[in-house]
Amino acid sequence: MRDVTTAQPLDVQPTPLALLLLGRQADPRSERGVECPGDLPAPSDPDLVARARAAKAALGERVFVLGHHYQRDEVIEFADVTGDSFKLARDAAARPDAEYIVFCGVHFMAESADILTGDNQQVILPDLAAGCSMADMATAEQVAECWDVLTEAGVAGVTVPVSYMNSSADIKAFTGRHGGTICTSSNAKRALDWAFEQGEKVLFLPDQHLGRNTAVREMGMSLDDCVVYNPHKPGGGLNAEELRAAKMILWRGHCSVHGRFSLDSVNEVRERVPGVNVLVHPECKHEVVAAADHVGSTEHIIKTLEAAPAGSKWAIGTELNLVRRLANRFASEDKEIVFLDRTVCFCSTMNRIDLPHLVWSLESLAAGKVVNRIQVDKETEAYAKLALERMLALP
Repeated sequence: MRDVTTAQPLDVQPTPLALLLLGRQADPRSERGVECPGDLPAPSDPDLVARARAAKAALGERVFVLGHHYQRDEVIEFADVTGDSFKLARDAAARPDAEYIVFCGVHFMAESADILTGDNQQVILPDLAAGCSMADMATAEQVAECWDVLTEAGVAGVTVPVSYMNSSADIKAFTGRHGGTICTSSNAKRALDWAFEQGEKVLFLPDQHLGRNTAVREMGMSLDDCVVYNPHKPGGGLNAEELRAAKMILWRGHCSVHGRFSLDSVNEVRERVPGVNVLVHPECKHEVVAAADHVGSTEHIIKTLEAAPAGSKWAIGTELNLVRRLANRFASEDKEIVFLDRTVCFCSTMNRIDLPHLVWSLESLAAGKVVNRIQVDKETEAYAKLALERMLALP
């Protein structure tokens, strides 16, 4: 029997990813970002709203504040425009006279805004820790290794990368270098149609659910046409034969918010709210999308509810801040809007942008100090912009 009293400690070293998750290491190229420098106003400060108004007024036309649909109401109040990630990046590009773009969203969105805006403009993210768990699931090193696997299997030459907007600038640049395009949840089918005109297969990054749902629901493919590449397994967990047979090579990534909805959520809400219409985002799992009545992007969800008849009932499968805002907006029209799941499901990283961070960033800018600037290096920007421009050119 082994004498445990004399056993030597194991020489186990934590990986860089483990240290990052524990908050003991920073990665400047990661979506996770770092904590903000400087002192924030106290969240209990009763003058926060007045301070935000004063700082914004002092900056005038020099500042343009963008608010993503998933932001808190207290932040949305100060947004000049609201929208999804790509709409906001385009809105920023359409304001070339704004010296500062304050992006109330997450890191990859601010990167996209920096790519699409002029050199004279500076993009600010109020909290650098506002990353995106989905974007974190595909690093440049992992994707480069995946491409090596595809090359060894003899399929890289016929594979076109299509990357979701919800990805880092590095992944967008990889896509541009390898002849691919970016997509949003509203134009994913058009992007895939284009990609299959260029090649025989698609490497879809980083959200497997959007890729699978688009291929199967909208393009007539079968689930067997799709394989999932797992970056944490040797060779992605796939052999050469599986890669050669597949049409869609899906990256093993997902949205931490939309991935929580389940088939049980759909069944339960139908019992709880008779006559309800289930409307979900295509980042949800395939079985959830298959069981829903309507599926579409954030903008599609909003437009569907705008056009819905009075008295209709809706269960929405997307981020809770937006669902609550829509429920309040349409309550006067007698539209009943509920969250698809009983579990509270905010986007935790999106919620890092709060009023204290917004006040701090605006007041800093008003005082002549640029904080939390998001700046993509020129080479990465060039290739990422190429991929974005291919998307813009889609029919």
